[in-house]
Amino acid sequence: MWRIKLKSVYDKYDISDGLTVLVDRLWPRGVRKSTPNVEIWMSDIAPTDALRKWYQHDPKKWVRFKQRYVKELQKNDMVDELITLVVNTSITTFVFAAHDQDRNNAVVLKDYIEKQIRKCK
Repeated sequence: MWRIKLKSVYDKYDISDGLTVLVDRLWPRGVRKSTPNVEIWMSDIAPTDALRKWYQHDPKKWVRFKQRYVKELQKNDMVDELITLVVNTSITTFVFAAHDQDRNNAVVLKDYIEKQIRKCK
């Protein structure tokens, strides 16, 4: 059985994180490329630069951001690759750099991937 967790790249790595996948387009500031928090970097699964710059983590834009990001994900070839990783790993942690733990692309991505996997069953 698979499970997706979310975690900030700035939080301490734990063995219970399973496979760690950075799901941001940009590498996080102040984080070394050799960090154990990131085993795989899937920058192309992240929102486009245009959407990221438009959103700017403005809570007032959250609902619209989610809608726009889901539309991007529906056309993103990386989704199938990420689904394969998730279903073949017991625990996958989507790692993100946003300071807002509740309103970031990893939250939307987790929900989207979980729904896609459940559809296939």
